[in-house]
Amino acid sequence: MTDLATQPQADKASAGDAVEVEPAVGDAVDAEFEGSPTDDSDVAAGEPADETANAADATDEVADDTDATEPDAATDETQADETQADETAESEADATNHDAADAEATDEIAAGEADATDDVDAAEGADQADAADADAPAETDAAGEAPDAEATAEADDPSVEAATDAVDAESLDEPPLAAEAEPAADVAAADTADEHAATVVVATTAVAQEAAAAEASDTAVATTVLPTTTAAPDADAAAAAPPAGTDGAVYAWAEPEPKPKKKRTALWLSIGAGVAVVGLLVSSLLLIAPGTTVAGVPVGWMTPGAAADAIQKQLATTTVVLTGDGGDAEVTGADLGASVDAKALADAAFSEHPMWNPTAWFAETGAEVELDTPTALEALQKAAPALFTDPVDATLAYDGASTSYVSTPATPGAGIDVATVQQALQAAFEAGKKTVNLDPVIAEVPAAISTETAADTATKLNGMISNIGFYVGDERTVPVDRAVAASWLTVTPENGAFTISADPADIQPVVDTLAGAVDRAPENAVEITDRAGKVLQTIAAGQSGRQLGATAGIAAAFAAQLAGGDPVYKLPVDEVPVSTTTLARNIVVDLSDQAAYFYENGVVVSSTRMSSGLPGHDTHTGSFRITAKLRIQNMGNPDLTKAPYYYTKNVPWVMYFNGDQALHGAYWHNNFGNRMSHGCVNLPVGVAEFLYQWAPMGTEVTVQN
Repeated sequence: MTDLATQPQADKASAGDAVEVEPAVGDAVDAEFEGSPTDDSDVAAGEPADETANAADATDEVADDTDATEPDAATDETQADETQADETAESEADATNHDAADAEATDEIAAGEADATDDVDAAEGADQADAADADAPAETDAAGEAPDAEATAEADDPSVEAATDAVDAESLDEPPLAAEAEPAADVAAADTADEHAATVVVATTAVAQEAAAAEASDTAVATTVLPTTTAAPDADAAAAAPPAGTDGAVYAWAEPEPKPKKKRTALWLSIGAGVAVVGLLVSSLLLIAPGTTVAGVPVGWMTPGAAADAIQKQLATTTVVLTGDGGDAEVTGADLGASVDAKALADAAFSEHPMWNPTAWFAETGAEVELDTPTALEALQKAAPALFTDPVDATLAYDGASTSYVSTPATPGAGIDVATVQQALQAAFEAGKKTVNLDPVIAEVPAAISTETAADTATKLNGMISNIGFYVGDERTVPVDRAVAASWLTVTPENGAFTISADPADIQPVVDTLAGAVDRAPENAVEITDRAGKVLQTIAAGQSGRQLGATAGIAAAFAAQLAGGDPVYKLPVDEVPVSTTTLARNIVVDLSDQAAYFYENGVVVSSTRMSSGLPGHDTHTGSFRITAKLRIQNMGNPDLTKAPYYYTKNVPWVMYFNGDQALHGAYWHNNFGNRMSHGCVNLPVGVAEFLYQWAPMGTEVTVQN
């Protein structure tokens, strides 16, 4: 809020009356800070209690006067400037006559302002006072000269600065208030002023509160700083100049004071503490509990990954010293191929003993150390060669005489017992010791290739050369001789076992002969059926044809199979499908013309004259099937006195179709085409033989008349 001090207020000060505090300040402080504790600086400044009360009463009077005149305060910019100049002149005239009264008024103003300022927040006042201290030395009076000694002392005083800052702070937030009642002419002029006239403020006179400073500066001219106003564009320089008070004070426009930066030390400290707490919490969720050891290795405060590395590193560097006959030779865990499941151990330690669980702190767990036997023996023999006797490996070879593979047994050697070394390393590792002394124990050292390994490999190879060949389906179409197969194979001892390999170049000559042994033409099937399609006999089952596919790459592929122990090579063959010929056959016997007709697929392929039964021994008509076939048979009864009263020996090619009636050969007559039999169908012997072969069991026989 920016109001300019008015001349009547200056007159009151000259008359020795108590100066009234600018009403907007009093009202704002009373409204916003009512009930705030009183600042002890008032008492320290030496102000009497009754003067403080008078200042408060003066503030109320000013408030009453201001409320009455506030609606008429607006004037245009030019009239405001003229009024201000008049007031300034009158103030300068009265200043010399009222120095004593002004000093007393000044003391009361300071007391009133300090009392109003007490209600402002102590912290805000202190901050603004610091900013005022920094800016005060730079202020000058209207003539461009530096403030006098008294003004400087007053600006440095914290109590005065706090009061001034409180008034300025309220001025920024409140609308401007009119000055005290002016003469009638001035009021009339103010009534016609533009509502947008420049804003003026009550000048707050900064005075020293210390009595000694006031007495030493009776003749000094105090400088009061006024807030900056906005002048009209057409105002002259005289109107824009700051006015001089009647108490001898020189007024200057106040520069806007920068707001002090808020201090956030507590905030940053609280954020830092929060980050530390979060970090500690996260760490407790990721780290192994303090005091935890795995096989003697401290892993507390570690992540599982770091713990695994520490465990493996500790084991790798643990050293076994071979004393006695070992000549103090040294081997490390790394040399011996020592290992533990470090990752599993670290993960288990973290799972069972997390840092966040204090009840799981200071725990110890063990670990089983394992040695790679071949690696350990090699390292021990290198460190103490005098303690070792080399073993002899088992061997394997093909015996041409027996056309089979045979093996020779292994011979064990002697050397340092790996088990005792493992135990010593285990004890040192769990105890957290870097070295351990061991008096070597000599034990049998097995051969790299044992007798059992050689024998098992010989059995495998003999099985391979017994079944080796090129197969079409499950048929070993092209077998390979055992000796030839053995010439294809190479058996090599390696890493305690035997490896098998084959050379494709040795296999290729046999591959070149495969087409002649595999390719074949198809054989068609032949079936005899009745007229309904029922199969009565299969003359030829038929066989599909086959043709060998591409042979490029067969030798290399078979060599790879043999290296893996597979002696069966499936050939790529294209199958040529078989076709089936169906022959539907049947026999017709015609009694009317005494002839027999033989049909195949509905066509007569052969016919013949025949003789059917004599009257009284008629051949029965109907549809029948051949139910029995005999190469030769005696017919009738040798006792001719008994039925059927005939007897014929060695009747050939007999085919029964209806009870005791049959088709058969008749060698005892040549009267075919006439009825001659006892009911059978007599045929020429040659025709009967053909029919016996041509007509299978179940062939249809139709007798018609």
